[in-house]
Amino acid sequence: MRITILGSAAGGGFPQWNCNCRNCAGVRAGRLNAKPRTQSSIFVQPDTALDGVLFNASPDILEQIRSHPTLQPNRAPRDTAIAGVVLMDGQVDHATGLFMLRERSSALPLWCTDPVEEDLTQGNPVLRVLSHYCGVERHRIDLDGTGFEVPGVPDLLFSALPLSSKAAPYSPHRDDPVAGDNIGMTIRDRRSGKTAFYAPGLGAITPAVFDAMCGANAVFVDGTFWTDDEMPRLGLGRKHAREIGHLPQSGPGGMVEWLAKLPAATARYLIHINNTNPILDEDSAERATLTRHGIVVCEDNMAIQL
Repeated sequence: MRITILGSAAGGGFPQWNCNCRNCAGVRAGRLNAKPRTQSSIFVQPDTALDGVLFNASPDILEQIRSHPTLQPNRAPRDTAIAGVVLMDGQVDHATGLFMLRERSSALPLWCTDPVEEDLTQGNPVLRVLSHYCGVERHRIDLDGTGFEVPGVPDLLFSALPLSSKAAPYSPHRDDPVAGDNIGMTIRDRRSGKTAFYAPGLGAITPAVFDAMCGANAVFVDGTFWTDDEMPRLGLGRKHAREIGHLPQSGPGGMVEWLAKLPAATARYLIHINNTNPILDEDSAERATLTRHGIVVCEDNMAIQL
């Protein structure tokens, strides 16, 4: 399978439009060794096909499509390589890009859990709005490990598991979480037997999540914050990382510690990186720590072959 990182930043992108933290100000001024990033999304294709699956529809999706000609194969007057969209949650930075896909000539094939459908029908009625344009052909994602396929994308099998994280602020489950608010996804290539595990919003590593990570050839997991107190310490917010559903990388029980427990051959990637995270600075001590642990920080346009 081929995995293209369309966007690697958390909500707001990098630099964030209204932020003048060290990272954002530094990258704008050209004094920080860092790369700008759009909001997180990946595109997964089997080796044998042009069409693939879009995981999360970022508000930056049009820019991402323009940057990746593979998503616009030009086989007909109206064309796309996006055979379907899979949503990992109902957050603004993962779902509102659906509006930008409204010009389809047929209903948009969309896979999501029941809680996410509820969020995007009631709290933030993206799906209701789309009913006035192309419409949505919604498919239910089960959480019992049952695999599903996306028509037009041969050889790839997808299976979901619930994550400990946070639903969107407009969700009725924001402070009363239910299974399916956030999911992780195992993607298996039937031809090669290779698997990837994708979980951009991950608040805690449960036994089921760790088993899925251990069984994957590559993991793409939550890289939002370096420390739990990152936002309040910088004066940019009141809540800690874990409070808003993100496991920080550093400290006891942090993501770096968990990734170190994976099999040696597992490829480790961080995605969904907040603009405040010092790992964006390629010369930082924090980035050096990740390098020593064999952890790669995702960048936009990165292509991974499994």
